Amino acid sequence: QVQLVESGGGLVQPGGSLRLSCAVSGFTFSSAAMRWYRQAPGKGRDLVATVTNDGHSTNYADSVKGRFTISRDNAKNTVYLQMNSLKPEDTAVYYCKAHRVFGSKIYEYWGQGTQVTVSS
Repeated sequence: QVQLVESGGGLVQPGGSLRLSCAVSGFTFSSAAMRWYRQAPGKGRDLVATVTNDGHSTNYADSVKGRFTISRDNAKNTVYLQMNSLKPEDTAVYYCKAHRVFGSKIYEYWGQGTQVTVSS
């Protein structure tokens, strides 16, 4: 059974930091690229950051470049999102997603989300 469990969300003041974690089980973690998305109230779900299966390459949305860092620990089956210099507009539910490709088939798994609220 595949499970992705996010944690680390909460309430933080503008300028503060949070680190989100996503613990994965049920498949070979190192076979999947990992992604963080976020969804603000009344808006669609947007891609925030991506890390390749080996952790060697990352990509970020322009809105978070220089402030957020995605990383992974394949020994712990966990992906992280370090968020610094948080702004009120970063307020959203944050989701992790695993993306696996086997030949012509794509498998994607989502976590349940963790709320991040940036407010004074």
